[in-house]
Amino acid sequence: MQSRFKHAALFSVKLLLSIAVLVYIARGLDLRQLRDHLVSVDPVLFVVALALIFVQTFVLNGRWELIMRALGVSLDWLAGWRILMTSLWFNQVLPSSVGGDAVRIWLLRQRGVQWPEAVKGVAADRFTALIGLVVLMVAGLPFLLSRVSNHAAILAIGGLTMAGVAGTLVLLTLDRLPKRFIALPAIASFVRFGTLVRFLLLQSERRALLFGSALLIHLVTAAACYTLARGVGAQLSVLDAGILIPPVVLLTAVPISISGWGVREGAMVACLGLAGVSSEEALSVSLLLGAISVIIGLVGGVIWLASPERGSYSADKVAKAAEDAPGYGLGNEASSHP
Repeated sequence: MQSRFKHAALFSVKLLLSIAVLVYIARGLDLRQLRDHLVSVDPVLFVVALALIFVQTFVLNGRWELIMRALGVSLDWLAGWRILMTSLWFNQVLPSSVGGDAVRIWLLRQRGVQWPEAVKGVAADRFTALIGLVVLMVAGLPFLLSRVSNHAAILAIGGLTMAGVAGTLVLLTLDRLPKRFIALPAIASFVRFGTLVRFLLLQSERRALLFGSALLIHLVTAAACYTLARGVGAQLSVLDAGILIPPVVLLTAVPISISGWGVREGAMVACLGLAGVSSEEALSVSLLLGAISVIIGLVGGVIWLASPERGSYSADKVAKAAEDAPGYGLGNEASSHP
């Protein structure tokens, strides 16, 4: 009962945050102009953006499959894609405290994968995506400095990038710290996880393919946002999209709102504004991207309805399983896949 109340309270706080941010953004906008952008979006370009995000799920699944293989788990491609799409359904559509990552772990367990491998595979998939984002943000910093004159924005994005670099380096080198420190129970699991990710990216046979897919996924998101921006008439260049969308994705991935709603819109308005895109156009791009995510989630819902595991599903059971899973504190916190 206490656990259920905790999940309900957390969901309520995140929902209120999403609504509050959206309301705050909308207060300073021309809502009629915003509506016109949404209604008049080029349908062809919207479908192109939808197709890009749908194809992205195949790349996401390929990255995850590479990680699972490195862990010694043979995950059939179609089965992995079905699990991934189901997790997107839980992330994007269902008003549940159980995130898609917890569902992914549970579905892996239903296929006989052991807890350590299931948790490591999902957590490593998340962290590999984060590393890809950080690399793109570092690569984009020189272009940001040459194209943006807002010093506060440069400091904010630069600080976010450096924090990402520092956090990544710390996690990947935890095992270099004194043994007495890394033997502590609270640290030991992160040490093992950092060692695993370092192996995946530096020593595994398919490290180039794995790292390349981590970058490609975020570039596809940037391409989809560029397409939507052109669809609403915004003058956003390909280079600006490549520089400014990764910080939006990184902020959206922070699990403080419902599927990133609100946070994504605020970040999109702030970042695209640096390229001269109006707030109404930037918010339109974000809302349309959110709508595409919901559509993809609905496809995952159809797949879930036909899933053989659906009959044994229980939200409480999945939440408890995620909490009890040994490893890296994945828990129930999850937003949309980066």
